Amino acid sequence: MKILAFSDLHHSMARAEVIVEAAKAADLVIGAGDFCNMREGLPEAMGMLGGITAPMVVVPGNAESKAELIEAVPVGCHVLHGRGIEIGGIRLFGLGYAVPETPFGAWSCDLSEAKAAEMLSGCEAADILVLHSPPKGVADQTSGGSSVGSVAIYEAIERVQPELAFCGHIHDSWGQSGMIGRTKVVNLGPFANWFEV
Repeated sequence: MKILAFSDLHHSMARAEVIVEAAKAADLVIGAGDFCNMREGLPEAMGMLGGITAPMVVVPGNAESKAELIEAVPVGCHVLHGRGIEIGGIRLFGLGYAVPETPFGAWSCDLSEAKAAEMLSGCEAADILVLHSPPKGVADQTSGGSSVGSVAIYEAIERVQPELAFCGHIHDSWGQSGMIGRTKVVNLGPFANWFEV
């Protein structure tokens, strides 16, 4: 299966156009959160992706809530947040929001480490984990060198050992990747990232 994956679109029309064009060759499209900015403009942001005809799986970032995303996605797009789905024989499990909590204030959709661990405990097996936040210590560094990823997410990847774990959220680490056991972790960014599973 040919998979196109991206994160952190942040309402960019130029980046959406590139992703929609690339998606013509995809069997599955995955969006790892932050489609809009600060809870504003989500319907328009998802509208920019309306030309995608392949099956699509998304998780909410910290810039949109699960309920807002469910309301805004096109028909045939699956929102995962603490649950899984199988598409074409590929098992996916998703967890959105920022983990741990951010300093951004009331608009940001965040989870505590404890709540994230609870929501991830339902994932017993997966080929791909779709996350908004990166795991602690992998593709999670800010420009100042701080590691701001999630311990709960790291532990879930270590336990489940999917083939791939996709994330975004930390813009300074876009394009970075690393391994946790046999799992390749990739901080996607708003680009056409291709994977074969």
